[in-house]
Amino acid sequence: MPKIKTHKSTSKRFRLTGQGKLRRTKQGKSHLRRRKSPRVKAELSEMVPVSGKSIQKRVKRLVPYLKDK
Repeated sequence: MPKIKTHKSTSKRFRLTGQGKLRRTKQGKSHLRRRKSPRVKAELSEMVPVSGKSIQKRVKRLVPYLKDK
């Protein structure tokens, strides 16, 4: 059986925890950082858990070989 292709942008946005839960990065971190306070930038850098079974199922389908990094 052939390998399934990984959706590369999805694999960069999501990570797995040790228990197998999905985490995602927060949006709004990539540009316009000069006018943001250091506290806001620190809050944007942390990852938050993904809520919703439908989103988790969609991500698992796009990234079948997702591992914890």
